[in-house]
Amino acid sequence: MLNFRPLWRYEDAFIEGILTTLELALISGAGGLLLGLLCAVIIGRGNRAANLLIRSYIEIIRNTPPVLQIFIIFFVLPQIGLRFPPFEAAAVALTLYFGAFVTEIIRSGLDSIPKAQIEAGHCLGLARWQVFVHVVLLPAARNIYPSLTSQFVLLLLGTSIASFISTEELFHTAAVVDSRTFRSFEVYALISGIYVLMVIAFRLLFFALGKLAFRWPVAR
Repeated sequence: MLNFRPLWRYEDAFIEGILTTLELALISGAGGLLLGLLCAVIIGRGNRAANLLIRSYIEIIRNTPPVLQIFIIFFVLPQIGLRFPPFEAAAVALTLYFGAFVTEIIRSGLDSIPKAQIEAGHCLGLARWQVFVHVVLLPAARNIYPSLTSQFVLLLLGTSIASFISTEELFHTAAVVDSRTFRSFEVYALISGIYVLMVIAFRLLFFALGKLAFRWPVAR
């Protein structure tokens, strides 16, 4: 017989787990976005050595399990003197993971801008940074915005792998509560609902931000 009542004693733990999950997702999302933008811009400059390094990073990250990556950062790197607490190790692993996918998304967006449009910006006397921001980056951002937001949602759900190194996010909290209450169905049904609500909330937020950010005309 279902009984969710014992779970209410752990209300504070669940709230703390939710906040940790959101913090981890936002930090990793921001870091991965900056990393992806930097890598995409470097690839576009045509430096062969840099391109090889970045493409190797992308292929390694995209073709290995995220849990393996987080294990390497948390368990292997300390052997060469690089130690991270659980939360920081998870943030680094998820940033690298998110950044690899974001790099390809941003690169495809930048490549979608016609060269004639860029040349027109130069002909108008715009500085190189003005051409990049107003003629390339803003239209590209509009094109890739749905893909970026979808990838962030996957990142949010992927924060659960941090539980493997005892980061006290939502999934780890659920495992602890389950071990104390032996109410497995109720515990995992509850956090499933929480994850669904978080995803819906972020999708609505991204939709609203997209409508707000891209309602002004940008260079085409």
